[in-house]
Amino acid sequence: MWYVIVIFKNGLFSSLVLHDKKDEIMTLPNVAYFSMEIAMDQSLSTYSGGLGFLAGSHMLSAGYLQMPMVGVTMLWSYGYYDQRIDHSGNVEVAYIRKYYDYLEDTGITVEVDTFGEKVKVKAFKVNPELFGTCPVYLLTTDIDGNSDWAKSISHRLYDGNERIRIAQETILGIAGVRVLQEAGFEFDVIHMNEGHALPAAFELLRQYDGNLEEVRKKTVFTTHTPVAAGNEVHWVDTLLQGGFFAGASRERAIELGGENFSLTVAALRMSRIANAVSQLHGLVANKMWEWVEDRCPIRAITNAVNLHYWQDKRVAAAQNDPEKLLEVKREMKAELFKYIANVAGKRFNPDVLTITWARRFADYKRAWLILMDKDRIGKLLDADKVQIIFAGKFHPDDVMGKEMFNKLLNRSHSLKNVVVLPGYELQLSAMLKRGSDIWLNTPLRPFEASGTSGMSANMNGALHLSIYDGWTVEGTFNGINGYTVEYPGLDDDMPWEERHWQDHKCVMDIIEKQIIPTYYKNKPEWARLMRQAIRTSEAYFNSDRMVIEYYNRLYAPIAHDDTSAGEKKKELNISETPTFDAWTYSNIK
Repeated sequence: MWYVIVIFKNGLFSSLVLHDKKDEIMTLPNVAYFSMEIAMDQSLSTYSGGLGFLAGSHMLSAGYLQMPMVGVTMLWSYGYYDQRIDHSGNVEVAYIRKYYDYLEDTGITVEVDTFGEKVKVKAFKVNPELFGTCPVYLLTTDIDGNSDWAKSISHRLYDGNERIRIAQETILGIAGVRVLQEAGFEFDVIHMNEGHALPAAFELLRQYDGNLEEVRKKTVFTTHTPVAAGNEVHWVDTLLQGGFFAGASRERAIELGGENFSLTVAALRMSRIANAVSQLHGLVANKMWEWVEDRCPIRAITNAVNLHYWQDKRVAAAQNDPEKLLEVKREMKAELFKYIANVAGKRFNPDVLTITWARRFADYKRAWLILMDKDRIGKLLDADKVQIIFAGKFHPDDVMGKEMFNKLLNRSHSLKNVVVLPGYELQLSAMLKRGSDIWLNTPLRPFEASGTSGMSANMNGALHLSIYDGWTVEGTFNGINGYTVEYPGLDDDMPWEERHWQDHKCVMDIIEKQIIPTYYKNKPEWARLMRQAIRTSEAYFNSDRMVIEYYNRLYAPIAHDDTSAGEKKKELNISETPTFDAWTYSNIK
């Protein structure tokens, strides 16, 4: 039997120790959390969207709980990109250099070989007192002594140039390990948040003279999505040229990830244990990767967001007073609508039901779904029954995502009560979550691994209206704290077009028959739903719980049974990530 002992110092949480029947003490391991993006504060442009928001919550909770953890990420000279509307009324991608005077210069510089160059990598540091996170190291190549090409490695997050992208990952993983060792942080575990940091495992493989078992003792891995774009593949020779494998041979690389090298497959083979990011995703990931020989177990640890960062204090204070809670929500809506009027020139009414779709503009997330039947949604908009807000970013090289954004943007100009907002940084995201009544989530099931934005919306009294996917399966209970899109044949094989219409019809039925009548005619019931959404998110979807679960189940497992929830067999309609043809866009023209 194991006992968990909680140690406090000066009234604050200090550490946990695990104590077994033999009276042996095991203190919590020192963890180095590697992530290509971490969203710590609006002022620090080191993130693009959901993955960064999640990583930021992880760092905030680790800091709040004073866990023995540090973060490692990149210091992007131009961030992801700045999204704005140009003179023609279309979305514009802009790159603006960022300057920071509040980061600590660690004095540490290491060198990494990539694409035939010896690249110098300098480390800065975010200390806990700055944003409340655990310590986070930020790596940059944009320094004197490097070539122009080498400097460009840390210019843009997720650069579309394959060689630069590979160099970014090489720097994150290999330089990250070397910086921590120079700084004297003795890590017991390296947590690779997605496959971007995989070179860290190869650097350990080099340091352990090729002993893969020693590497596995030190590494764990989080896979975030079943979508192809989130599971990178590169030709092995290109990665070799980029120094990705830290000196490992071509044969060893192929043995781990294949000739058309899969970062996810190699990460599963080089880690002691891995995790998916929701219980449903655990099932999907285990089935998706069951063909991989010698892979580690994949457990399911559901994502969460930081309550202390995301929840408005007014909501926390009012949640047990129904009338006050409704009053606070109206106040927050008015604040959001003032912003919308200034940015987009549209005036929204705080007394009208407000539905928000805000997340990454990717094809499978289907921003356009609610607008498919023009006449049906048009009646609600024209009658001032609903207002709809869209926001989010696409990858700058994603032609389809940009086209989707522009079509919605151009259509919104002629639609009453519809607005598309540029940018999706932390402050706008928080404002939207505070000022929305309904948080809409319309991915194509089962491609949304988690979808954490609805959690922080719930924390502010916005109700989740979601496809039955990701964390929704665990945390959104129809008619209790939100609404879920479910119908007979949910997982049946059917053409994409039919699936879109089935989902759209169910979404509209819920809005017309359940949400609108309750919102306008039964305010006490609406307040009850809001209160339950807040309580659910506070109780389980707070990242304090998530970080503790990571320590218990990934970093220093107290249970030695490697059976994961994902090993239970469940047949889901999993196929290649869909690509949508012209039909998709004909419905939003």
